[in-house]
Amino acid sequence: MSAVIAVAGLSKLYRRMAPGYHLRTLKSALLDGSLTAGLRPEETIQALDGISFDVERGEAFGVIGSNGSGKSTLLKILAGIVRPSDGRVEVTGRVAALIELGAGFHPEISGRENIYINGAVLGMSRARIEQRFDEIVEFSGLGDFIEEPVKNYSSGMYVRLGFSVAIHTEPEVLLVDEVLAVGDEAFSHRCLRSIEEFLSRGGTVVLVSHSLALVEEFCTRVLWLDGGRQRLLGSPRRVADAYRQAVAEEEGREHQRAKEARELEIGSGEAAAQMAEAETAESETAE
Repeated sequence: MSAVIAVAGLSKLYRRMAPGYHLRTLKSALLDGSLTAGLRPEETIQALDGISFDVERGEAFGVIGSNGSGKSTLLKILAGIVRPSDGRVEVTGRVAALIELGAGFHPEISGRENIYINGAVLGMSRARIEQRFDEIVEFSGLGDFIEEPVKNYSSGMYVRLGFSVAIHTEPEVLLVDEVLAVGDEAFSHRCLRSIEEFLSRGGTVVLVSHSLALVEEFCTRVLWLDGGRQRLLGSPRRVADAYRQAVAEEEGREHQRAKEARELEIGSGEAAAQMAEAETAESETAE
């Protein structure tokens, strides 16, 4: 087996857009070669820091982590949407990405027209799109809604159309973010069956999910991102168990902090009441 995705020392910095920070011009950023070049550490956010892994052909590779851990940034870099700040990223083969809800669709035109546009962006010829058009619509289950402007679609309908186009463009690498959680359960199961068939044909999947049960069942290896860093990479069971333990420990610490804060608040209230009683007693004695 050969790696179709190779990531080494991957890092990504974003500018911290906070009031009071110096905003550079686009011209100066381009001349420097980076939108974050020359910025002070307090002016940047380290979304990813030194990530390294390979994904083999035919593998289902899972990525887990809390919100803000860098999962979506990683997928955007693999899709070529975002450039890394440092490190090496190599992806071999045609890539289809289902990352952000509605990404790649024009809201003012119909689902039909968006299929042709999105398919072309993903590398399909118009003739090939026409050949697969009925399959795409049937898989999506949108029926007559395919003629409606997509701005009228619900979030679930967006997912239906986006996944249907992505899986029928015959990609070699499929990148899927948490968007599948938006669709209804029946369609989500249909998507998973389709992904399994895609894998059986030698396709490669990178799946970001908050569902540990899903990545344990579906993936061959899992990467755990924590604060933009690579916390653990290994078998689904090992990584998921470690993640569950870390979450439980953090919840325990938060519970203890909340308990201590309540006790401090109660103690402060009792102390204030005792002080008030003492002052009242002193006043009555003086009288």
